[in-house]
Order: sequence, then C-alpha cells, then structure tokens
Amino acid sequence: MFTTRPTLQGTFGMASSTHWLASQSAMAVLEDGGNAFDAAVAAGFVLHVVEPHLNGPAGEVPVILAPAGGPVRVLCGQGPAPAGASVAHYTALGLDLVPGTGPLAAAVPGAFDAWMLLLRDHGTKSLAEVLRYAIGYAEHGHPAVERIGETVETVRELFTTEWTSSAEIYLPGGRSVAPGGLLTNRPLAATWRRLITEAQAASADREAQLDAARRIWREGFIGEALADFAARPALDTSGERHAGTLTGDDLAGYSATYEDPVTYDWHGWTVAKAAGWSQGPAFLQQLALLPDELPAIGSPEYVHLLIEGSKLAMADREAWYGDAAEVPLHALLGDGYNAERRKLIDRHASYALRPGSPDGRPPRLGKQALAAASGAVGFDPLGISGSGAGEPTVARGGPSAAEPRVDRDGTTRGDTCHLDVADRWGNLVSATPSGGWLQSNPVVPALGFPLGTRLQMAWLEEGLPNTLTPGRRPRTTLTPSLALRDGVPVMAFGTPGGDQQDQWQLHFFLAAVLRPEVRGGPDLQGAVDAPNWHHDSFPGSFFPRAMRPGSVTVESRIGTDVIEELRRRGHDVTVGAAWSEGRLCAVARDPETGVLSAAANPRGMQGYAVGR
Repeated sequence: MFTTRPTLQGTFGMASSTHWLASQSAMAVLEDGGNAFDAAVAAGFVLHVVEPHLNGPAGEVPVILAPAGGPVRVLCGQGPAPAGASVAHYTALGLDLVPGTGPLAAAVPGAFDAWMLLLRDHGTKSLAEVLRYAIGYAEHGHPAVERIGETVETVRELFTTEWTSSAEIYLPGGRSVAPGGLLTNRPLAATWRRLITEAQAASADREAQLDAARRIWREGFIGEALADFAARPALDTSGERHAGTLTGDDLAGYSATYEDPVTYDWHGWTVAKAAGWSQGPAFLQQLALLPDELPAIGSPEYVHLLIEGSKLAMADREAWYGDAAEVPLHALLGDGYNAERRKLIDRHASYALRPGSPDGRPPRLGKQALAAASGAVGFDPLGISGSGAGEPTVARGGPSAAEPRVDRDGTTRGDTCHLDVADRWGNLVSATPSGGWLQSNPVVPALGFPLGTRLQMAWLEEGLPNTLTPGRRPRTTLTPSLALRDGVPVMAFGTPGGDQQDQWQLHFFLAAVLRPEVRGGPDLQGAVDAPNWHHDSFPGSFFPRAMRPGSVTVESRIGTDVIEELRRRGHDVTVGAAWSEGRLCAVARDPETGVLSAAANPRGMQGYAVGR
C-alpha cells in the first residue's frame, strides 16, 4: 500500500518520537555508544524544550521497558495528589470540578524522577551526557513548530496580565515566536546546568550523581522553588485565583516506582500496558471484546465493531479505573465477562454509557459523569467554538486532534508527546511524557518551566475509583504500549491524544499485525498512515469532563462508503481533515534476525523516525 514514508529498517538502532529533534537526539546518544534507555532519557528532556506546549519537566511520564533478556516492566512517573488535596478542601472553595489550569490542579511532579530512575537503573550515560542536548536547544534556540506560537496566542491576555513569568519566555519582546523562529529558554538551561554542577559536586560516581539530582529536585533549589510557587495564588479556569496544595513535604516524599504490567494474550501476541491508574487496560479490554473472526480491515463493519467495543471498554474505564480503589482487572479481562459484553454490540450505534458488572459487582458512576452522559455538560465536537468543552477532537483546517487548545478565559486542554527506542542489544522502551504544559500553570521564573495540572482528571465526589485522594494518583490518559510475540518483546508504540490514545493505538496495532509484512517485518508506516478515527461517547478526562454520545470523528480519507454506512447505523459522524486522527510512533525488533524497524506519524508535520 502507499505510505507517506518508508518503514525504516536497520540493525544498529531506531528512534521514533513526536518531534524530529528528539528523535535525532536519541539517535545521537545511540551513535555515542548509549543504549535505548540513555537515548530515551535524552529525547525526553529535548521534548520538554521543543514541545513545551505538550509536556514539561514537572509533568508526568509512564514508561514501559523491555531490557534485553529481562522482564517487561512499567516505570510509573505519575505523581500522586498532594497531602492537602482532599475533596473537602476543593469543595470548601466552592468547586465541583478540579480546575483545568493553575496551582490547584498540580499533582506531585513525576516525570523528572522517573527519567532519573530509568537512567540510573538501565542506562549507561551520565547526567551531563544526556542533558546536553536539551541544554543546547534551550540555550541557543530551536526552530519553533507552528503550534507553540498558536498556543501562546490563545493565552496572550492571560500571560500579559496574570502569568507574567510565562510571558517573559514565550512572548519575548511582546511577540509569540513565529513558525521556524528561534525560541530559547535560558532559565531552563541554567536550571539544568546548576543541577549538573551540584550533582557532580556530590559524587564522582554516575549512579550517586543521579541520586543527588533526584534529591535536588525534591529538596534542593528546584524543590524549594516549586513548593514556593505552588503556594502563590494564580488565576485558573474557575475564574478565581487559587493557591495550590503542593508542598515541600509532598515533593520530598515522592519517588517514581516500578511495577508489573497488565497483559492480555491475543492470537499469539501479548500486549503489555500500565495498570488501572492509567487508561491502559482499556486497550486490552478492546482486544478482549473482539470476536474470533474480524471483518475486513477498514470496512464499515470493521470500523463499527471497533467503535462499539471501545464504547464498552471506555464505559468500564469510567466505572472501574482509578487509584482510589481496587480495579478488578482480572474480571474485566476475563473471557466470560467479555463474551457477555460482546453480546451488547449489534448493527446499531449505542448512545448509552454502559459499564459492566465484573464478578457481579454493580458499577458506580459519579454525578458529574452522569451529567455528562445526559448531555448536561456541553461538548464542542470541533474544538473551535470556545465553549471550553472536553479535550479537542478535530478542527477542519485547524489544529490536529492531538494538539492542545486554550480558550481566552484560560480554559485549557493540553496534550502529550511520545517516544520509542530500540537498540542493537535488544532493549525496547516506550514512553508518553505529558503535563507541565506552558499553558497549564505560570512558569516558575527561577526554573523556566511550570507545574502540571493532572489533578483535573480526578473527581470531587467521594467513593469513586477516581476520587481525588491524597497520596493516590489521578487516573491518567497516558498509555504507552509494548507488544510481545510468543513471549518475546517485539514492538513498542504509542501516541499523544488524551482520551483517544488507546483508540488510535488499537487501530494501529491491528493494522500492523493483521496486514502483510513488508521487507520481512511489520508494515509500521502503513499502520501509522492508515485512516483513523475516534469517538467521544464517555466522560472526558479533561476539564470540564464532557461527553458526546454516539459520536465518531473520522478522517475524510476513510471513504464515503464507510461514512455513509456508519451514518445508516446511527453514528453521529463528524468528518475531519484527511490527516487529523492520531500521532503514532513505533519501533520494532525481529528477535530471529535482529532487524530493527521504525515509523512515525506524518500528521502535524513534526513526528519523525530515524535509524540505521
């Protein structure tokens, strides 16, 4: 089939990410003798610089890693709610939702510690060696992609009147950076240089330096600046100025953690995901809901089947996923449970939110989720009306479905980055950094980056799996993937896109594993390029948590026959631009030959894969 680019193949190393400079930085580390984990960390810090509207150092990152010869593990870089972030605290402020911006929405930052832990335990390079690429781009500038300036313009008034520390970096001379113009962040470069100097002064040992860097982030000059700034009231989406709940004690007590992945076996493949504190198991549930015989890929019947299965999985996500209660994953992925759920799928589009009852336990939906399901919360399907509803989907001729959007009143729905790396030793890693967007919180002037807003994904209602709970993680949309064939790690992949991530990834995975191989390996680029779609038939994860029952947004390339048949079946179809759904990245390794492959998304004109 026609593809926008070839599926790259080689034997030395492969990197794919949502920005070409991050991919090339990862490749530079591989060329310098580093392994996949060194390369991933270097690329992650570059993404903080070159995609600041999509992620930052005080955001979060889940990582799935497959060390050569070792078990697949999940590294959780999703920080919990601070000790003071109780439902009672927020409701006492007159809030029924966590704001979408500002210090009150900040969880304990998790990304930095996760990157340091990955580098310490699995990498070979020093702190200075992996940070030098990010420091260079922050200090000397990088050509800005279009969306940075566009995002800044949406919050110009907020920056100039309220978040002035952000204006100093992102409105230099009163102007947002033009596409291709050089954007610098010298305070960030200075932060990393000071970090390196202090870590090197603590020890000459590589691992000890990394532990020192983690302490400095938590309790040193970085931790002190973060805690001080979190205590300063700032305007947020509520229209009021609020201080955050994050303290120095919260920062000092946090560490990223390793855990076992959740897996599901399907036709000889095993897919590994993060557990129910993420939306990752929704991917596995969608696989479990598939019948033994699938319709032809891309046919109306195929698209309808995947949409309706995804609705059931996402309904279960709302009723059962979260870190505030046990997630019954064994039951949710059980054959009997999914056989019964599969019977709910017929030829007609469902407009209902239908969570199941694993092990006979009744599901519980919160009042805000029920309000969204009833239509009481408005939804803007094109993400352009200024209503502030939901995470963006697609705009005709406008921003990609995977780009953040900020209304002029400060309402924001941010987005995400992704990266995958494979090396010649057989290591694979997949990571989805997000949060800490330039539009999420004011920049901490002493550091050059803002806090995140991940707490907006938790509910202010007691007794739910995703209730805002001190010390517990808000359920995240971030969901990297790793696939094994006959028990051997073969493919790492993922995408930005908020609630759409595990919808787009399922379409990619099936296209990659069910279609004929090219040049002896999976047609990764063909699977990335294939027309994609998503639905919004569940309460969104981003403020103000809206839902659009019966919806499906498709790329126009999907074909009029598919669009017309979906409408005949009752789907509320929005036809988006030809290249507007998904921003997938992927790398793969053939365990028999050692041949490596990679592909990246052409949508948005900035994702790239490199390798040799």
